[in-house]
Amino acid sequence: MQKLFNCVVYLHDPILLACAVLILFIGSIVTMRLFTRARETRNEIQRLWLILSGMIGGGTIWSTHFVAMLAYKSDLILGYDLALTIVSLVIVVCTTMLGFAIAAQKSDSFLIEIGGAVLGIGISSMHYTGMAAMKIQGGIQWDTPTVVASVLLGALIGIVCVSITARNFTKHHNHWSAAAFIVAVALMHFTSMSGLTLIPANMSIEVEKLVSDAALGSGIIVLMGCLYLTTFITSMIDMKNESATSEHYKYLALHDPLTGIPNRHGCEKYLKDFILAPLPDNHGVAVVGIDLDRFKSINDVHGHAAGDHLLKSISAHVSQNLQPGEMIGRFGGDEFVALKSGVSGKSDASEFAERILKAIRQPIMWNDADISTKASLGFSMFPWDSENPIKLLEQADLAMYHAKSSGKDCVVGYNKAMDSANRERATLATALASAIENEELTVHYQLQNDAQTRKITGVEALLRWHNPARGNITPDVFIPIAEETGFINELGTWVLREACTVASKWSVPIKVAVNVAAKQLADPSFADIVKNVLDETGLEPSRLELEVTESGIIGDASQALKIIKKLKALGVLIAMDDYGTGYSTLATLHNFPFDKIKIDREFIKDIDHNEHSAAILKSTMILGNSLKIPVLAEGVETEAHLSALSNEGCQLVQGFLFGKPMPNNMFEDLLAQQIRDGLWSDHFEEAAKTNVVTLKAIA
Repeated sequence: MQKLFNCVVYLHDPILLACAVLILFIGSIVTMRLFTRARETRNEIQRLWLILSGMIGGGTIWSTHFVAMLAYKSDLILGYDLALTIVSLVIVVCTTMLGFAIAAQKSDSFLIEIGGAVLGIGISSMHYTGMAAMKIQGGIQWDTPTVVASVLLGALIGIVCVSITARNFTKHHNHWSAAAFIVAVALMHFTSMSGLTLIPANMSIEVEKLVSDAALGSGIIVLMGCLYLTTFITSMIDMKNESATSEHYKYLALHDPLTGIPNRHGCEKYLKDFILAPLPDNHGVAVVGIDLDRFKSINDVHGHAAGDHLLKSISAHVSQNLQPGEMIGRFGGDEFVALKSGVSGKSDASEFAERILKAIRQPIMWNDADISTKASLGFSMFPWDSENPIKLLEQADLAMYHAKSSGKDCVVGYNKAMDSANRERATLATALASAIENEELTVHYQLQNDAQTRKITGVEALLRWHNPARGNITPDVFIPIAEETGFINELGTWVLREACTVASKWSVPIKVAVNVAAKQLADPSFADIVKNVLDETGLEPSRLELEVTESGIIGDASQALKIIKKLKALGVLIAMDDYGTGYSTLATLHNFPFDKIKIDREFIKDIDHNEHSAAILKSTMILGNSLKIPVLAEGVETEAHLSALSNEGCQLVQGFLFGKPMPNNMFEDLLAQQIRDGLWSDHFEEAAKTNVVTLKAIA
């Protein structure tokens, strides 16, 4: 230890020694940071960081050694052999790269310690190669135990240095590993030098072929300057790339990838920023909820590429009409949110929403087809409606749903009454879930008649709900609730079973029509449910008619077609309900095996004096006759309606003219009256003949 102290204090120039320490201090920090960066990356990028860390680490060790040798006080040193000096540099750079590369392979392995040992051995190899490059006027004598100790110390502290970084032993592992790197290089060097003895002797050496102290010092300055400059530039590039990557990821996190406008998180951030920003007195922020109408139909008919084109086009149209302090974002699917800062009241918010709606209505073409659509918009306002951003979005969403229920393609502002309506809706949903168990549901039957004889040809089963607390609740209120909550499948099955049970007991084989919801038709087990109901009730399949709407089958046309084919195989009849209100009625008629077409009541209500309605009826009749599918007209309320339909050849009618939907006992009474009036005499005569034939066959 005394020899080591004497070597450092008395045998080295303090200024040059301080320079060596400074090089080692800076280089060690940079080296270990680069090694850390290498461990954080993989593949080609990791290899580049390992190369750079090896060059800086090796250059630091080499420079420290030779600056320290320049500081070593001895008149015997003549210079340094150029080849061995370069070799020592190559050795330490390569071993440093190798050691770091081994240690960077796995996050928790003995390879870390092996890599550290390689680094330490590389320090020793460079040191003794560098010493061999030193030419003196005499000879060199080494103390073997000291040499061994220097090599072991270098390897041991190299292991510690790499392990601290690779295993993250402490929070400030980079600083501690840099300190260990300094200790490894310095302790190895000075321990070795303390075992060195220079022996003077007269020797013939060509001094002019050696590298002088001045040349060596200049070389070290140039080398380290280049290395540090390279590291600085590389680090700046990495920081810029990392910053750009971070900004890119931040952009992706806050923007919708399809349209490029802010996504849900981006909208929420904008809303918070708008609310926190200073606003003039009596001014606030408008939050507009937007839901496109008919988007799913466009997707199903024209494909998802058309739907994407529609979303991008609408985003562009609205964005082009925005003013300062306004933005639009996409929440997902066909739902958007728009914000406007600085509104003074409802008129400002409404004007903003109407401007958006106008932009949405702009024509949009796809493969020569017009896929433009409309939208339902609802808005809320900060601070009048709420000061909570999440609550504002919920209120705008609630207002938007009121716009949809009001007929769509309109703007509705939020009001507190909507909260009550929403709570009432939730209460009804809870009550509906127990309506079957509480026996609150009944089925009424609306007549379907022959237009000429007025004979009953069938009935449509219609669900009714009487709640003890709220009285009679109309289907247009509770059916949408059932669809939203998913209760519609259970409800539909109950109606089907009840209607089939009652119909199986009628004295004549009247057909019973039951409406099928879209979610029922999407259920793969629906055909099995129908079969089980028919088996349980004993109703002939040919007497059951299931009514489906185009909107109910177009969601997943292929699945719907599979289910309908299974139902047809059972012998069940399929009717297309609400004809004329769908998006692609002709294509649907072509692809699905319907047994009946039901013309929507909207085309019947003014058929006796509206030429357009009459033309639609006539074309439907021609279409039905061509496809050999009977046509039934709904909404027949007057004799004038019946006369107009009869003139066009429509044989089947349904409507209030023949009676409102009625309970089963009233229907059976009406049926019995028709039997007494002789309208079913043909049926009973045929039944009697059949019985006679059967008896003869038995005899």
